Amino acid sequence: MTLNVYLSGEIHTDWREQIIEGAKGLDVSFAAPVTDHDASDDCGVAILGAEDNKFWHDHKGAKVNAIRTRRLIEQADVVVVRFGDKYKQWNAAFDAGQAAALGKSLIVMHGPDHQHALKEVDAAALAVTETPEQVVEILTYVLTGALPG
Repeated sequence: MTLNVYLSGEIHTDWREQIIEGAKGLDVSFAAPVTDHDASDDCGVAILGAEDNKFWHDHKGAKVNAIRTRRLIEQADVVVVRFGDKYKQWNAAFDAGQAAALGKSLIVMHGPDHQHALKEVDAAALAVTETPEQVVEILTYVLTGALPG
């Protein structure tokens, strides 16, 4: 059984690569949003035409990205959402809410400093982790029943 995992959220660290590397040998397929910031921001105007107003520029990009994100979350068995330290990831909170609304197994990852701010998101998750290694251990357990170590 292949486990389809969508990796959402913070794009400024290598947490996705750590999970993918750690899950080598497991029957896992990974998907993620476009993590090239410029490509993600500009996809709407690149495809649908330029906008003079920044609001409409961003609006087009958000809607085009939503087509991709919705599809990948719908196809996922597990959605992992990472909240980073430096930036407010409103899109990550949206993805977590969408995954929960669709009944997807949600794993949230963030440091203890976000605990209070993300308490509602954490309440919707089946697991709240702090490290990519913990996510890999959950995926391993789900697929094999084996505990770490």
